[in-house]
Amino acid sequence: MEQLTQFFKALSDEIRLRIMMLLTQGELCVCDLMYVLDEPQSKVSRHLAYLKHSGITESKRAGVWMHYRLKDSQNGIYKAQIDFLKMQLSHFPQFREDKDKLLELKKQGSCKALMKLKKVRKKIKRRI
Repeated sequence: MEQLTQFFKALSDEIRLRIMMLLTQGELCVCDLMYVLDEPQSKVSRHLAYLKHSGITESKRAGVWMHYRLKDSQNGIYKAQIDFLKMQLSHFPQFREDKDKLLELKKQGSCKALMKLKKVRKKIKRRI
């Protein structure tokens, strides 16, 4: 029962819920999540740490990048809840937008989009 309570507590935040929904699409780099969520690395990493501590996700390092995915063992325990959330939340515009943005990002080549975003932000800062 404690695991289930921890699962729902972890998803009581919109950013963590959006992250979990994105991770149902497969393993993602932190920079992918930053791009889709349009949130800074510190905020995304904090929420990923919460999900990892809750046992929902796991991570692996690939050079300087961290990749996250839904934890296989927990995915089995929570599969019914995740499937239900995926079905229900797919009707919300924010989750559809996130999924579409992720699909577009994958076409562009993952971290390449982050570099593009940084360049755009630098140009904007120069104008200010």
